[in-house]
Amino acid sequence: MKTIVLTIFITFIFAGTSFAQTSTDFIKAMDSYRSTKLIGGGLNALTEKDIEGSPYLNNDFISGKVITTTNTEYVDIPLRFNIYNDQIEFKTEGEEIMILAASEIIEKIEFGEYKIFYAPYSKAKIIKRGFFILLEGGKADLYAKPEIKFIEATKPLAYQEAQPAKFNRRSDSYYIRIGIDEAKLVENKKNLVDIFPDNKEKIEEFIKKNKTKTNDPESLKELVQFYNSIENHE
Repeated sequence: MKTIVLTIFITFIFAGTSFAQTSTDFIKAMDSYRSTKLIGGGLNALTEKDIEGSPYLNNDFISGKVITTTNTEYVDIPLRFNIYNDQIEFKTEGEEIMILAASEIIEKIEFGEYKIFYAPYSKAKIIKRGFFILLEGGKADLYAKPEIKFIEATKPLAYQEAQPAKFNRRSDSYYIRIGIDEAKLVENKKNLVDIFPDNKEKIEEFIKKNKTKTNDPESLKELVQFYNSIENHE
């Protein structure tokens, strides 16, 4: 997907302590940044106005705070989560849309009802890093990873009208992270038991007794709460 949008890529980030004064102070707290326009090629370039649906968790910016790995906090920042690009955007008082590019030093982002963590995760035996919504926290964290698919526009056919390009919101994926290990994708019940290396027998018994569903966030919350309540982790 090619979009025409002004973005700012931050190469070094967070030396100050508060965003309460102005967004200019927040930007000055950064060592350097450069701006670039993401433009599509040729006459077929798309803007978000040409696409149905939304790539965002929240279309509007919501005031929130950013906490770094050194416990520096920036508050009152207008934030939104671009699910499709797996990026957090913020807006300045000058209405510029910027991207938090140095994500590896972000510990947590909070806005509205959301707590978002930037964490390592494994998928198809590959370790990556990305943004997750925290659903349940403790020794084990339960994360939701929203998914959005971009569907290309189609041309009209003999018995079918043309279809515009669209963002299609898909079911969330769920991950469990224990301590500082990488978050692991919940795929099935066997895989779910294996995610917990300690107390496997208790976890397996809980799953059977409570008929834990791997695609149900409330069911997974109950499992993680149970795991976090076990006093002696082997």
